[in-house]
Amino acid sequence: MSKLLVMTMLGLSAYAFPAYAQNASYEVEPDHSFVTFEVVHNGTSTTRGRFDTITGTVELDQAAKKGQAKIHIDPASINTGSKGFDEHLRDKNFFNTAEFPDVRFESNAFAFEGDKVSSVSGTLTLLGVQKPVVLTANHFNCYTNKRIQRDVCGGDFEATIKRSEWGVNFGLPGIPDSVRMVVQIEAIKQ
Repeated sequence: MSKLLVMTMLGLSAYAFPAYAQNASYEVEPDHSFVTFEVVHNGTSTTRGRFDTITGTVELDQAAKKGQAKIHIDPASINTGSKGFDEHLRDKNFFNTAEFPDVRFESNAFAFEGDKVSSVSGTLTLLGVQKPVVLTANHFNCYTNKRIQRDVCGGDFEATIKRSEWGVNFGLPGIPDSVRMVVQIEAIKQ
């Protein structure tokens, strides 16, 4: 294969598949980032909700297979589709948003399978209590967003936690302790 052909192919592949290998900083993109939760309600239906306001930063180095994230969730932005239920979840029985206006997740390790993030380990701070949580990736991808001409990385991550470990005991045992949470996140390279 000629040197010119090899250089042309490398140039085209770099254009078609942007490099995400170097360490890069990303800012959470709020229109495509949410934290959702689900819990079985008194053994009947599954109650679901989401937090509409999530901010933060992500550092990602795919070549070195490492990263870190600092995510802030506004618990007052809870949205279940029911205003009355949302108010109940904001009160002292659940998220106590008046006293604890910030929920945080700060990672201390990213795990990779190939060049894809497979899990993120860190600390979840809720109601002033810090506990370790591992978020497992269901999807992860990086791409160049043609609309904004910027690189974007993100995915869907999930974990099941026991809410009582953070002091959320209202309704136990009728309302189960286990809560499935899904972090849907996209972040834009800065």
